[in-house]
Amino acid sequence: MKVLTAQQTRQLLANGTATKQALEQGLEPPDHKPVVKLFTAAGACTWLLTELDPDEPDIAFGLCDLGMQCPEIGSVSMAELTEARDRLGLPIERDMWFEAKAGLSSYARAATRAGRIVEHLEQEGAL
Repeated sequence: MKVLTAQQTRQLLANGTATKQALEQGLEPPDHKPVVKLFTAAGACTWLLTELDPDEPDIAFGLCDLGMQCPEIGSVSMAELTEARDRLGLPIERDMWFEAKAGLSSYARAATRAGRIVEHLEQEGAL
């Protein structure tokens, strides 16, 4: 399975362009909803990605959780994610059923409280 679909790639690039334009105009960047959730099947790693850098599309931005109880917002290389394997040698997977309910900041607040990325924001009081 490809890590990103063509539609997800287009949306991630559109979000990256919107963020770049906002920053160039001195405006607050949009709080994009995550477009895709990636995870390791045999591990505790999860990524909620909101955008790709339009000038360097290998660089994604989002909420990254490497399973060390300190998820953080940051950038990640798509090439590294594509090549990464979990402890059983399995590649990164895309959650085909994930649908974001809120902007990335809500997921980040809930993840900070829980020590991991959570999808049920209502239960975490992030909405």
